[in-house]
Amino acid sequence: MVAFVKSIRNHISLVLALTSILFSVQLYILVERSISAYNVKLKNNYSMIVMSKKDITQEEFLPINKLIAKATPIDANEVATRLSGGIKSINLDLLKLSLPKFYKVTLSHYPTPAEIKSLKDTLLKHPYITKVEDFSYSHDIVYKLLMLFKTVAALFAGVILLVTMLLIFKELRIWQYQHNERMSIMSLFGAPLWLRSAVLFRLAIVDAIISSVIIVSIFTYLAQDKWVLNELNGVGINIVIFDFINDSIFLGTLAVGISMLLAVLIIIAHKEEV
Repeated sequence: MVAFVKSIRNHISLVLALTSILFSVQLYILVERSISAYNVKLKNNYSMIVMSKKDITQEEFLPINKLIAKATPIDANEVATRLSGGIKSINLDLLKLSLPKFYKVTLSHYPTPAEIKSLKDTLLKHPYITKVEDFSYSHDIVYKLLMLFKTVAALFAGVILLVTMLLIFKELRIWQYQHNERMSIMSLFGAPLWLRSAVLFRLAIVDAIISSVIIVSIFTYLAQDKWVLNELNGVGINIVIFDFINDSIFLGTLAVGISMLLAVLIIIAHKEEV
């Protein structure tokens, strides 16, 4: 009875360690998906305003820099109306004629501050372009916050991974002590290595399956939870929280891989002690 309780306790310890690793990995995947979706949202909402002395076609804009995805002319009537402030219609027509050409330039992806500066410098070298408004101050703040969030998420996942690997190392030592005598006796009777190690691999696979089922269940629930969905919709992000087929296969493979590595290390340690 005591041995059974110890076995269950050791199983629980390894299952919890594997579950923690899988949870941190899947959480980081979720953060990466959120950041990628938010990057797309930022890219769609971010644009530069370019002022030109003469008309520039989109075909002329695109070769300027590979970051440029589209250049849309801004209606002169709209600009003049904003600047008119009660000017008479005849003067408003003259204002339209004297105004430079304005373009809204959208980009292929959400740029870094360095890419914005390089693009602005390149645009200003064009003979017709006189001014570029890149909204760099607000962009830099958003970009730095985005990178900070990504760094914190990576550090969080790294810390959890480190702690759980230490727990698994502890379980490695416990398993080694528990099965060392049994494997030595089987070796004396001429049992092949695969037979002596079969119980370790079986236990490793069982614990990996249990851990995978726990994590799949948790994230399947979270993917349907109204509070989680409302929070993501609140910031305008629409992502796949949990891809049942692909994520389940990935997590299961990862759990089995870690568990099998644990079993192999035990076997190696046993061979060194024999």
